[in-house]
Amino acid sequence: MRELVSDRIMIEMGSTMSKKIADFFKEIREKTDFYDYNLLAVVILLICFGLVMLYSTSAYESDVKFGNDMYYFQRQGLISLGAIIFAVLISRINYRRLISIAGLIYVAAFILMGLVKSPLGVEYNGARRWLDLGIKFQPSEIAKIAIIVYLPVVIISMGRTVKTLRGVAFLLVLGAVQAGGAFILTQNLSTGLIIGGITVVIIFVSHPKTAPFLISLGALAAVAAVGISMLAANIDTSSSFRIRRVLAWLRPEEFKADGGYQVMQALYAIGSGGFFGKGLGNSTQKLGTIPEAQNDMIFSIVCEELGVFGGVMLLLLFAYLLYRLFFIAQNAPDLYGSLMVTGIFAHIALQVILNICVVINLIPTTGITLPFISYGGTSILFLMTEMGIALSVSRRIKFQSAEGK
Repeated sequence: MRELVSDRIMIEMGSTMSKKIADFFKEIREKTDFYDYNLLAVVILLICFGLVMLYSTSAYESDVKFGNDMYYFQRQGLISLGAIIFAVLISRINYRRLISIAGLIYVAAFILMGLVKSPLGVEYNGARRWLDLGIKFQPSEIAKIAIIVYLPVVIISMGRTVKTLRGVAFLLVLGAVQAGGAFILTQNLSTGLIIGGITVVIIFVSHPKTAPFLISLGALAAVAAVGISMLAANIDTSSSFRIRRVLAWLRPEEFKADGGYQVMQALYAIGSGGFFGKGLGNSTQKLGTIPEAQNDMIFSIVCEELGVFGGVMLLLLFAYLLYRLFFIAQNAPDLYGSLMVTGIFAHIALQVILNICVVINLIPTTGITLPFISYGGTSILFLMTEMGIALSVSRRIKFQSAEGK
C-alpha cells in the first residue's frame, strides 16, 4: 500500500514538474505587443563602442603583461557576447517570477559577500573583493541586483505603511544591510554608496511626499559639512587611506602616491585631446602613464583619442539608455515592474555620474567603473542581467502604451 502511495506521489510530482517546464518554455515563446528594441540596440551599441575603446586602451599593457595585445579584448568580447544572449533569454521570462525568489537573492547576496572573508576570497591590487567558486566574481555586484528586485517586493507588501517614518526606516535598514556588507565584508565603499543610492531612489519614487526627503538631504549635507570642517585640522596627519584619497583629490600634485598621479594624468589626457581628439589609437597616456587605464579611467582615453566631441557622444548614448529605462518604468504594467526598472535606472545613472566625476576630479577616486565600457566580466554580466529584467518588463507593456512612445 505504501509503495502504491509513494509511486502515485512520484507520478504527481513528475507531472507537476513537466507542466511547469512546459509552461516555462511556452512563456519564452509567447508573443507580446511590445518589446523595447531601442533599449537593446543602445546597450549593444555601448558594448561595441566599449570593446573598440578597450582594445585601443589596453593593447599596449596587454602585450607587455601577457604577450598578447588582444588579451583583455578577447576576454571582454566573449563575456559580452554571452551576457547579451543571457539578457535576451531573461527578457523572455516573466519578471513577476522574481517575486517568489527575491528574498532568497537578498539573503544569498549577503552570504556570498561574507564568504569573501573566507579562504574562498581572492585579493587583487590590495583589495579582497572577489570570490573564487570555479569562476571569479565580485559578490557585491549581486547585492545591487538583490536590492533592485527585493526592495519593491517589501514596499508592495507594506502597503500604506510605506508612508510612515517607521516604514521608511525599515526600508533604509534593508538597504543599509547590503550597503554595509559591501563596505565591511568586501572593502568596497563605492559599491556600498551605489547600493545606498539605489535604495533611496526606490523609496523616494514609492513615497507620496517629497518634503521629508529634501529635509533629510539638507540635514545630511549639514552633517557632512561639519564632519569635513572637523577633519580639516588634522587631515594632513591622518593615516586613513580614504582620507589620503580626499587629500589627493584636493591637492593631487602633492599627493601623487595616494591617487593624485592617476587623476592628474587623466586630466592631461582629456586636455591634450582637444575637441576632436588625437584620433582612435593615438593616445599617449595609455602607454603605461595611466595605471589600469582600461578600468575606471577609460573615459579619459576616450576624450584623448576622440576629443570632447567623442566624450559628449558617449554621454548622449547613456542619456538615451536612461530615457528608455524611464519610459519602461513609467509605462510598466504594475508597481513591481516600475520600481525594479527605477532601481536599474538609478544604478546606471549613479555609476556613470560618479565615474565621470572621478575622471574629471570633481570627487575623490572611488574605483567605480564606467558601465558597458570599462573592462570587467562581472560588471558586464550583472549589468546585462539588469537589462534583461528591464526588457522583460517592457514585454508586458500594453500596445496602447507603446503607441505613445
